[in-house]
Amino acid sequence: MKKVTLLTGTAALVVALSAPAFAQTEMSAGANATGVGAIDEQITDVQDDVQDDFDRANDPERFGPADRRQGLFGSMSLTYAGSDGNDKSQDFALGGRVSYNQGPWAQTVGMLLEFGEDENGDKDKEDVSVIYDAQYYFNDRFYAFALGRFEIDGLADGEPNSDSATIDDLAEELGDYRRDGFIGVGPGYRVINNDTTAWRVQAGVGYRYTQTGAQHAGYDLVDNGAGGYDRVSVDDSSSNGIGYIVSSRFYHRFNDMIFLTNDTDYLSSDDADDVITNQLGVNFQMNEQLATRVSYTTEYQENRPIRTDNTLGVSIVYGF
Repeated sequence: MKKVTLLTGTAALVVALSAPAFAQTEMSAGANATGVGAIDEQITDVQDDVQDDFDRANDPERFGPADRRQGLFGSMSLTYAGSDGNDKSQDFALGGRVSYNQGPWAQTVGMLLEFGEDENGDKDKEDVSVIYDAQYYFNDRFYAFALGRFEIDGLADGEPNSDSATIDDLAEELGDYRRDGFIGVGPGYRVINNDTTAWRVQAGVGYRYTQTGAQHAGYDLVDNGAGGYDRVSVDDSSSNGIGYIVSSRFYHRFNDMIFLTNDTDYLSSDDADDVITNQLGVNFQMNEQLATRVSYTTEYQENRPIRTDNTLGVSIVYGF
């Protein structure tokens, strides 16, 4: 078997530039009844979101699969919350991953199920997602990859999701993807891979299948320019064709306190809208107690009323 040697010294840098640890607390008896426990859980949710943001920036895959765990392993998580009485809400989520790594091979399958109802008992989430990711390293720079994804949004069906839904809500729903899938393969190359800079690019070709809410329902609502919508017939039930994906992952450490990341993805196909996402982020490690991440995310999708969504994110962690 060909030996694959990849950069390992960067692991220490990732640890050095990670977020400070959050303080752990133990709540007194009666915390739930007095509402203290609910607020404490919300604090934990905020901390988890911030930690996730830092973890994405510190993605160890930026430096190759050094010290990757070998063999078969995985995990599964389930959560459910339901209430009855003054309001009736339910939230259910099931997610898990199974990975198998052997030498230069690495494969992962993931699944996510999310279902929810709001306080009025109306469905507000009905999503199913499956992903597949595989990589095979020929040497420390050149590799092949395979990516697969299939998502189902059960609420994008052309029907109002609640009695309070407006015509604008329905028009937006018709423009959402009810089904969206892509599977592709291609080569990847690590252009730069040293202790301060890591940049890899990859491009692939595959098959993409999409179905909008309008295609599922057989009609669409088109803005007539007079403050309303015209109902038009939609004949095709789905779109499919050859798809293309181009991705770039860039990381640069300026010093022991600051590093920058820029992640770009472009997904296109013959019969579906182009989708482009880019996230630029800067991490600041002020000291052992204080860390900050500022990010700016842009998502572009063709043929939407507003094609570009921009999101500014700021995450700050202070531990003592």
